Amino acid sequence: MTRRPWLYAATAATCLAGWSAVATAATLPASNPFAAESTLPYHAPRFDLIKDTDYQPALEQGMAEQAEEIDRIANNSEPATFENTIAAMERSGRLLDRTLETFSGVYSANTNPVLDKVQEVVGPKLSAHQDSIFLNPKLFARVQYLHARKATLGLNAEQKQALDVYYQNFVQAGAQLSDGDKAKLRDLNTRLSKLETVFQQKLLAGTKASALIVSDKAKLAGLDDAAITAALTAAKERKLDGKWLLPLQNTTQQPALESLTDRETRQALFEQSWTRVEKGGDGDTRDTIATIAQLRAQKAALFGYKNYAAYVLADQMAKTPEAVHSFIAQIVPALAAEQKREAADIQATITKSGASFQLKPWDWSYYAGQVRKARLNFDENQVKPYFELNTVLQDGVFFAANRLYGITFKRRTDIPTYNPDVMVFEVFDKDGSELGLIYFDYFQRDNKNGGAWMSNFVGQSALLGTKPVVYNVGNFTKPAQGEPALISFDDVTTMFHEFGHALHGLFAKQTYPIISGTSVARDFVEFPSQFNEHWALNATVLAHYARHYKTGAPMPASLVALLKKAATFNQGYRLGEVVSAAELDMDWHSLGADAPKQDVDVFEKSALAKMGLKTDLVPPRYRSSYFLHIWSNGYSAGYYAYLWTEMLDDDTFAWFEKNGGLTRKNGERFRDMILSRGHTQDYGPMFRAFYGKDPDIGPMLTFRGLNGSKN
Repeated sequence: MTRRPWLYAATAATCLAGWSAVATAATLPASNPFAAESTLPYHAPRFDLIKDTDYQPALEQGMAEQAEEIDRIANNSEPATFENTIAAMERSGRLLDRTLETFSGVYSANTNPVLDKVQEVVGPKLSAHQDSIFLNPKLFARVQYLHARKATLGLNAEQKQALDVYYQNFVQAGAQLSDGDKAKLRDLNTRLSKLETVFQQKLLAGTKASALIVSDKAKLAGLDDAAITAALTAAKERKLDGKWLLPLQNTTQQPALESLTDRETRQALFEQSWTRVEKGGDGDTRDTIATIAQLRAQKAALFGYKNYAAYVLADQMAKTPEAVHSFIAQIVPALAAEQKREAADIQATITKSGASFQLKPWDWSYYAGQVRKARLNFDENQVKPYFELNTVLQDGVFFAANRLYGITFKRRTDIPTYNPDVMVFEVFDKDGSELGLIYFDYFQRDNKNGGAWMSNFVGQSALLGTKPVVYNVGNFTKPAQGEPALISFDDVTTMFHEFGHALHGLFAKQTYPIISGTSVARDFVEFPSQFNEHWALNATVLAHYARHYKTGAPMPASLVALLKKAATFNQGYRLGEVVSAAELDMDWHSLGADAPKQDVDVFEKSALAKMGLKTDLVPPRYRSSYFLHIWSNGYSAGYYAYLWTEMLDDDTFAWFEKNGGLTRKNGERFRDMILSRGHTQDYGPMFRAFYGKDPDIGPMLTFRGLNGSKN
């Protein structure tokens, strides 16, 4: 997943009614690390100097400075030109940008009570500041004037696209609304941004509090020694001596469910995950999300859309909710049949073991593992010794990127970080020139949001003279001191995925920030990342990084074959949990403005029941109450993007396979036509230029093993 700091911080925030973004602020003291551009390479954040208390004054001063800049643009007595309006807006807000990009990254990955308070206090002002720009009638008049005359201005292709995007953003933000509706919109944005922050903070606290505490080591039977040691360490960090603690990941299913042999422990862990923020009291998120859904529907109605999904999808590749439902409908028949077959196989395995209980969701992963072991003679623990995190990164992720694009990497221990676990690498292009920096923050912490993501500390822009500084964040289990970081193949895939986002950011070569790098639609932004996942199982790449952490021996060919077969095993579950989450998201955002506030439990039960899938056994990857993507991270009515872009990436990988696979020629073509383009073109034509035709779902079903073929 990729995040865009401006959208993330502005929408996951509170908003104070009556705040004026033109309000002045005291001059930021020179001692504040954000007062001037960082002197570190690539303007990387000065984490060696930044204190938690530096963010708020810098953000407030940054808003005040940009407000003055915007005011001058809007009130310029000269006729509007691209340079004095669009380019001028792109140059504005430099202090705000560098502070907000840094704050967003740290707040998501390494928060604390001070940063939480900064978000609560400054968030309102960020939301109102954004409204003050996009609802400024004088500013919009200049943009509208230019847009109407676009063909006569002598603009190059990138300038025309930047102008189009600005115009669309103004319209989507409410620039064409009446004054009365603008007032309603400001109020809705105020309330939504507050609720989105409330949701995020409740979820972080609830996820931490719902970790499973185990008092008897025997209850952890099935976990390997490293996992048990990690659980003991996690408990000690919370001063729970003599106990073991299994922290929750952000997803419904938890990794330990595949290994735990004790059914009571499996059920307890699943239920802690399923109810993490449904325990009543102040930490319960259900009322919060029901209100968010209702207010979003009301916001969409102001723009004349029948629901929020239609409003959101207007500028996406899919365009309409109907197109999304039609796309998912092509998946469901094969998926439903696969779920039925898998459930029968698992129930038969349970019965064969001598047990008499009926399959439940907390049993699926464990017994699916038993089926896989019996059918393929494969166990996830067989491959973990061949996946040491640093080896996977440097000899796998970096190696594939070098073979495809010619780029190289150098560890930088002189660049300060916000946490000791973070690694920094400098990236060099194929000709040896400096390309950018990348930070890796892989280990789970209680003060880190769940999941994995990529974003920028510094965005690329020729106009601003900046090169990309990007980061990848994950939530892998941290090994005990001195132990190797052995990870699952799912974790390996996550590393390749997030690095695909990083490549999209690193290869950006745009002039204007608004269309640079990953500043693209949600149902396009996951395309490069999911495409990059394919190289994890490429024979050449896998042979280079899958080596035993003790002996250095390569993974045996027989085990490689099993790993590849296992990649398409259990697809009824693995695809099913994503499809049901995507449909749940679309259902929430298909509510009309006149719909009453929903009872979350009733709504979710009804939505899941009508999907035609075994959602009682294969629950959604994220339940409504902890669906961070859609309630706080900018993926509202957009979770389908992971499936849509999987279609794009599988089409693309099929093209690679037909044209020689892992070659520099193919990599350069993909870099030139997709990875380096940002949003300089519309998505459909961009994809067709590479693939040669519209996307089709065939390769996706093939790679998933759902059309009779196993890849």
